[in-house]
Amino acid sequence: MTNKLRIGIIGMGNMGSDHAKKLARGTVPEVELAAVSEMDAARLEATKAYLPADIGYFSSADALMDSGLCDAVLIATPHYDHPRLAIMAFERGLHVLCEKPAGVYTKQVREMNEKAQASGVTFAMMFNQRTNPMYRKMHELVNGGELGAIKRVNWIITDWYRTQAYYDSGSWRATWAGEGGGVLINQCPHNIDLLQWICGMPAKVRAFCHEGKWHRIEVEDDVTAYLEFPNGATGVFITTTADLPGTNRLEITLEMGKLVCENDAITLHKLSRNEREYCFESKDGFARPSVEVSVVKAEGDNSQHMGVIAAFAKAVLSGEPLVADGAEGIRSLELSNAMHLSSWLGETVELPIDEERYLAELFKRIAASGQKATEAVLFDPQGSFGS
Repeated sequence: MTNKLRIGIIGMGNMGSDHAKKLARGTVPEVELAAVSEMDAARLEATKAYLPADIGYFSSADALMDSGLCDAVLIATPHYDHPRLAIMAFERGLHVLCEKPAGVYTKQVREMNEKAQASGVTFAMMFNQRTNPMYRKMHELVNGGELGAIKRVNWIITDWYRTQAYYDSGSWRATWAGEGGGVLINQCPHNIDLLQWICGMPAKVRAFCHEGKWHRIEVEDDVTAYLEFPNGATGVFITTTADLPGTNRLEITLEMGKLVCENDAITLHKLSRNEREYCFESKDGFARPSVEVSVVKAEGDNSQHMGVIAAFAKAVLSGEPLVADGAEGIRSLELSNAMHLSSWLGETVELPIDEERYLAELFKRIAASGQKATEAVLFDPQGSFGS
């Protein structure tokens, strides 16, 4: 088998073009950038100025997939197209790495996963924050058992600041018809994925999604969600694209103490006794077990997108593990769908959600969605990936 995976990138917007530039420089030795496709003729022509002349340039995903130049595709198009394009690739025997989110609604992504499984090819999600040593360490500590069961989780993730110019940079952005949502579907799939990866999926969600609160957009840019987990633990998830300066603080309280992830550091407050046991064994109404506070080392390479691509290539070429397989994409999407549905209905929803009810509510918003007459603009996404 060849020692390089020939990848074609579908969609040359902010993320697709950034990936292409890095792969063309040989950033991932296991990968050869073989082709790109872009429906916008002017944008496709512009890519030739910064990419090699000897790769394939195509005006459609179909043409790229049928060219024979690629073993795999990286999908970086607007969200609604992710499942459709992935399924097209599966049917052609091409491996797929999909940018977040997997899609806009779980019913569509469920079919995507079924097609992937039937095809026998490798399917991966671009959950690049799973390469962050801090979150990998949080996952290890929470799921290792030493700290006991989760009691509470709070994540305030408000450092996703975006200006009106960002939302005006594409006709599809921040519309129900073009993007399928706002901060939950665009910026926060990474955080929602990490939340469920580290803490597990909640059983119930009550959310408040404020649409166009801080920007001239029709989708949500400010969200507060309350979560209930199967073991009785609770959580709060707060996000927006309008706070400046923003905050990124993940705090998880467990039976043996709490973990706080903030400012690129993890602090462990470890109790000398299990709180649940101590609560009922102590004879003093105000007594507390001792607590030891320490900074936890989180070692490893924070390789982000290129690390996910490298792992994807190694999985195809030699069977090594993925950072996140395609099936993982449906969990975070179901959680964001649940937040939307809860807010739309004004009530608590249980997971798994009623997919048909969600679709009905989404289609109402798509039908009323406005068309934006705006010229597409590309921005350099470096530094915007968040954590």
